[in-house]
Amino acid sequence: MDIVTEFAFDVVATEFEERVIRKSHELPVLVDFWASWCGPCQVLMPLLAKLAAAYQGKFLLAKVDTDAQRALAQRFAIRSIPTVKLFRNGQVVEEFMGAQGERAIRTLLDRHVVRESDQTIPAARAALEAGRPKDALALLNSALASDPHSDRLIVELARALIATGQFDDAHETLQGLQPERRDQADIAGLLGQIGLARAVSSAPALAELEKRVSSDSQDHEARYQLGIRRVLNGDYDAGLAALLEIVQRNRKFREDAARKTMLSVFTLLGSNHELARKYRALLARALH
Repeated sequence: MDIVTEFAFDVVATEFEERVIRKSHELPVLVDFWASWCGPCQVLMPLLAKLAAAYQGKFLLAKVDTDAQRALAQRFAIRSIPTVKLFRNGQVVEEFMGAQGERAIRTLLDRHVVRESDQTIPAARAALEAGRPKDALALLNSALASDPHSDRLIVELARALIATGQFDDAHETLQGLQPERRDQADIAGLLGQIGLARAVSSAPALAELEKRVSSDSQDHEARYQLGIRRVLNGDYDAGLAALLEIVQRNRKFREDAARKTMLSVFTLLGSNHELARKYRALLARALH
């Protein structure tokens, strides 16, 4: 289908690195894998072209004819068409298969295209780092008032609330995201962090917990709270080690709470994090 505009173009294998991968470091690039014989492709492509024109360069649309560009189809494991992948900073960050409605595609795009309200985020982060949390929260809340559907602002506000210990407000803020967004790894990690913070909201201070564990190795409650405190302080290795020791000593503690908490920490770290891989293996060994 011949739809070529300022913001929509055909791409071949020899151009893919330059026109998609490198360009995605500047702005989102939506890649539509299609074929001329595919009925749903003929329905989807005009809609994507319409959106590319409507967004006026906030994203680019690259079209890959899978019959003519079999190497690209194989490279990206295309097994069904249409398949659409959104590239940002050289990586696939979103994708879907089959024809989708305009609203669903706009929702996907709006998570990644540059918005005017994004300019607030660096200023809010700087205020937070400078010890001015009230200023950071005021900036983010003001930006959200004018752009209430910005996922990036919602997530940034939740991070700021977590940093200032307002965990219930942070949890409520994240509920403003679409369910599919809340299921993604970064948000699952934030929700896990909130859960950990709530678990030790009334626990003794770190030094007191360390003293209790040192004087009584069977004080699993203190060790459990100590592990969570260390994780929340960024000492993930020591925190996971404390939780693992509970699993090794007493699986029945709090109905297997130590193991479940370790899984939450893995989500917080991300599956590819070195410590997540290390302790996942140690946990598997402890369970068998």
